[in-house]
Amino acid sequence: MPHLTRRRCLTLLALLAGVALPAWAQPAVPPEVGAELPGAKLRGSGRATVLGLHIYDIRLWVDDAFTDYPKSSLALEIEYGRSLSGKLIADRSLKEMKRGGEIDDEKAERWLAFMRGTFPDVTKGDRITGVFQPGTAARFFVNGKFKAENRDAEFAQRFFGIWLATHTSEPKLRDALLGQGKA
Repeated sequence: MPHLTRRRCLTLLALLAGVALPAWAQPAVPPEVGAELPGAKLRGSGRATVLGLHIYDIRLWVDDAFTDYPKSSLALEIEYGRSLSGKLIADRSLKEMKRGGEIDDEKAERWLAFMRGTFPDVTKGDRITGVFQPGTAARFFVNGKFKAENRDAEFAQRFFGIWLATHTSEPKLRDALLGQGKA
């Protein structure tokens, strides 16, 4: 067995670190995201907190055809950092969707009923993934399993606009998701 000098050991360690680094830098694509967006890559990620409490981590997945929101298909994966009721998630989502402009009462009730039926009570580590299909639909997965689809294009754009539209209540998180900052 050849004698390994200090220099050779350091070179070998540097090479191994270079091979392993991409695996650390890019998290694994969730199966539901890979099925909906073949070739998906992480565009950006961030953490939502309220008064210093960790609410959720969120990741934006896009494919090579991604140009921008709302023109391109994408997936948002939310991993919860605490327990929350599905009703609270739905109610807050509708409130945030209204930041994009007025929503008539009938539509708001329909959207709220859909979200309350789709978003379960969550505990730490649970994931809800939404897939945006521009001009077509929003598809939702809970812990990797398909849950529901809403084929109302306006609903889809308003829902994903909670995080990605310029009128979001969390502009730093938006920038982090789009790869333009850190949240």
